[in-house]
Amino acid sequence: MDTVTAVKNRILQLCGEHNITINKLANLCGLSPSSLKAILYGRSQNPKLLTIKIICDGLDMTLAEFFDTDEFNRLEQEIQ
Repeated sequence: MDTVTAVKNRILQLCGEHNITINKLANLCGLSPSSLKAILYGRSQNPKLLTIKIICDGLDMTLAEFFDTDEFNRLEQEIQ
């Protein structure tokens, strides 16, 4: 699995845990729904760390909490 897919999966997981839609998440974060959907639908192949931080702020969580999952811990190296 690649990093972008892991980010996408984590956002979807968090929406499920908080029982919110992507549009509601965008509203909580002050992001446009199209910004989040660009990540989720693969139009953004390099989501900015700042965008992920804004998502974390909207969900009242830290970056460490966002990335502290088995999925991120098992990512393969990007440099081959």
